[in-house]
Amino acid sequence: QVQLVESGGGLVQAGGSLRLSCAASGRTFSSYVMGWFRQAPGKEREFVAAISQGGGVTYYAGAVKGRFTISRDNAKNTVYLQTNSPKPEDTGVYYCAARDSAVVSTRPREYDYWGQGTQVTVSS
Repeated sequence: QVQLVESGGGLVQAGGSLRLSCAASGRTFSSYVMGWFRQAPGKEREFVAAISQGGGVTYYAGAVKGRFTISRDNAKNTVYLQTNSPKPEDTGVYYCAARDSAVVSTRPREYDYWGQGTQVTVSS
């Protein structure tokens, strides 16, 4: 089992930048595929980015590709989401999630553990 705690959310102006962090504790962090998801008010939770166990493979949603970067530091048990040039439509609660598998997935239901989320608000 793994526990996840997100941090780094807040209010940011459009065009600025924000780095989200997700600290993991419990089982070996490097054995998990990690993902970031977000949920805006009245909308379903949606995929943002995911990264393989070793960090060599990454996937991004089309809406954030080229602006957001997912990375991980297995020595620090932490996964990051660097958000550059955010837009108001990026506003939402951002969740990190862990998948007990070697296969990267973009589907929320295929992730086993979730953090409590951190709010990101992008002002225009």
